Amino acid sequence: MSARPARAVVSAPEPVDVELILAVDVSRSVDAEEQEMQFNGYAAAFRDPRMIEAFVGGPVGAIACTFFTWSDWNIQEHLVPWMRLGSAADCERFAQAIDNAPRRVHLYTSISGAIDYAANLFGQGYEGTRRVVDISGDGVNNSGRDIGLSRGEALEKGIILNGLAVLDRSPPPPGLMQMQPLDEYYQERVIGGPGAFVMVAEGFEAFEPAVRRKIIREVADNRGPVREYAFG
Repeated sequence: MSARPARAVVSAPEPVDVELILAVDVSRSVDAEEQEMQFNGYAAAFRDPRMIEAFVGGPVGAIACTFFTWSDWNIQEHLVPWMRLGSAADCERFAQAIDNAPRRVHLYTSISGAIDYAANLFGQGYEGTRRVVDISGDGVNNSGRDIGLSRGEALEKGIILNGLAVLDRSPPPPGLMQMQPLDEYYQERVIGGPGAFVMVAEGFEAFEPAVRRKIIREVADNRGPVREYAFG
């Protein structure tokens, strides 16, 4: 009589208050100095006591967070894996992972590719009451499929899309038309879901305070204005 095959043990996902994905633009419009400001801004935010207080203040007392960069439709780099953040030590570990992550710049700006990639990162060991994608960038979608398709599919899955738009207020070069302001573009074409909002950074100098305020608001689910501004 043959023995029955052993059943695989599937562990239940760990409950957290929020599953939060940080999606960071590294297209060619973001130079090396600006990219460093982004990475340093995220790392500093996770070392801020106010951020840690927000993470531990929910019903579960922890969130799950991960970090990837994006540019062209087919280029996304998952640089920091999912981590449970429920203490200052957890947040320091996450900040150090950002400090140590490679800095690479690519070409185009595919917000649709970033949304598609992010949507497939959920459900990896954690289960939150909300699933949130935090997309930061300084340009409009110019690579990959139509952003409306990606956005619509993500919203159908119950994913909340928030935006951090980094503005350049300088006028366009002679002969080029003024494009739609990026904060309006993010509000109309990128964000969606219950309580979705756009945080606006007036240049990369304002990135760090914008990141901190944005993540605290996402974790707290504070449904205030659709657009909020941060200055350096």
